[in-house]
Amino acid sequence: MKVIFFSAKSYDREFFEAENRAYGFDLSFIDTDLSLETVLLAKEADAVCAFVNDTLDAQILGSLAESGVRSIALRCAGFNNVDLAAAKRLGIRVGRVPAYSPYAVAEHAVALILALNRKVHRAYNRVRESNFSLEGLMGFDLHGTTVGVIGTGKIGQIFVGIMKGFGCEVLAYDPYPSEKAASLGAKYVSLEELYQRSSIVSLHCPLSPESHHMIDEAAIEKMQDGVMLINTSRGALVDTAALIQGLKLRKIGHVGLDVYEEEADLFFEDLSTQVMQDDIFARLTTFPNVIVTGHQAFLTSNALRNIAQTTLGNLKAFADGAECPNELSV
Repeated sequence: MKVIFFSAKSYDREFFEAENRAYGFDLSFIDTDLSLETVLLAKEADAVCAFVNDTLDAQILGSLAESGVRSIALRCAGFNNVDLAAAKRLGIRVGRVPAYSPYAVAEHAVALILALNRKVHRAYNRVRESNFSLEGLMGFDLHGTTVGVIGTGKIGQIFVGIMKGFGCEVLAYDPYPSEKAASLGAKYVSLEELYQRSSIVSLHCPLSPESHHMIDEAAIEKMQDGVMLINTSRGALVDTAALIQGLKLRKIGHVGLDVYEEEADLFFEDLSTQVMQDDIFARLTTFPNVIVTGHQAFLTSNALRNIAQTTLGNLKAFADGAECPNELSV
């Protein structure tokens, strides 16, 4: 089976080539995104391996089908970038990696909380300039703090456990409550109560039409003054314009983002020598109480190994015409 990897980085090649010794697939790696301009690069491939910012709409899927592609392996959990109805119509099987390392993402969310709270990013820069003043670096004890968790799947459950370990009161909201999260100490409440009572709100839910811009002006207005907002899930869960307004009004006290709703044109590339064209993102990064990381929450050796193993296993099932437990359907 010939597989073309789009949006591939050096770490993708390293881990996939290592795991592919057990499969013997013909792997090719391309560092560009999958789009209308690049879809012809998949010509003569049997399968395509795509990442979070690759486009897999009906038009691109049609082009892939014409080229002979019969399988798509997503090396990520999210699949909002795939037109599953079109894939089914074209006879293209689609698989994903539902759980690569939920610990990686949950731990990164906690890292953002700790860095924002104790002003680690600001202290680091000060000390490098021999400025040892403590003015403006005051934080608060996490112990006894109320933390709101939106989404209690595998990542949310691990995050609940970590925050309970800090001695936090944990409130949770999910349309499908988890017995595991409840057993770890999360108390399920309405979304409105979670907003009103939480000093920290962390998002761990998928992006869907229902959750798009769930953190908007109205939601922010319901939150506590000075609330800390953490998003390691999907960028479009948050209305960035409303977020900036909340920061300017000091309604929001801290923001930690590993995702951004227009990240496809920014993340995973070195743009350090270019002028920033995204004015909203540029404005967001001017705030001293905002930390943005470039979709790196998943990036641990454990997660990359699991991603490669699961993805290649999915491709093997597709190549053999066998059932695949990670296959997506409409």
